Amino acid sequence: MAELKMPEINFVVIAGNLTKDPVYRHTTNGTPVVNFTIASNRKFRDSGSQWQEDVCFVGVVAWNKLAESCRERVRKGSAVLVDGELQSRNWRSDDGSSRSIVEIKARRIQFLNKRFKPTGEELYEEAITDYDDDSAGYTSDSFDKFLTEEESKLIKE
Repeated sequence: MAELKMPEINFVVIAGNLTKDPVYRHTTNGTPVVNFTIASNRKFRDSGSQWQEDVCFVGVVAWNKLAESCRERVRKGSAVLVDGELQSRNWRSDDGSSRSIVEIKARRIQFLNKRFKPTGEELYEEAITDYDDDSAGYTSDSFDKFLTEEESKLIKE
């Protein structure tokens, strides 16, 4: 009998709000990188049929043009939709203990908030764009086509 091969799938899509301002920096070779954490809420009914809410905090790392876009577009409280892959990192802390983290390495980030006009006037709804880390520019492809009508309404609220 032929050996079964496990498919190599590592794909994550999550929506949430930034818990703090993103941390933007450059690596020693000059590559832009940004780290931030999002809070993603989950609503569910408990055993007594009461609605409950659970919050999941997830770290995100973005590189290159995607990092630069995040630096310009997101702050604490900003709503984002992230697609990417899970990655783990290990390091030794200053006190010598071994540390590890699992985070999302972003491939695309959709910015879900309104933005201020460059003149500082009232808010306006900007055409939402996805910045793709694998390209030099951006693509106008939207995640909305993957969402149900109810999920679309929740994101717009």
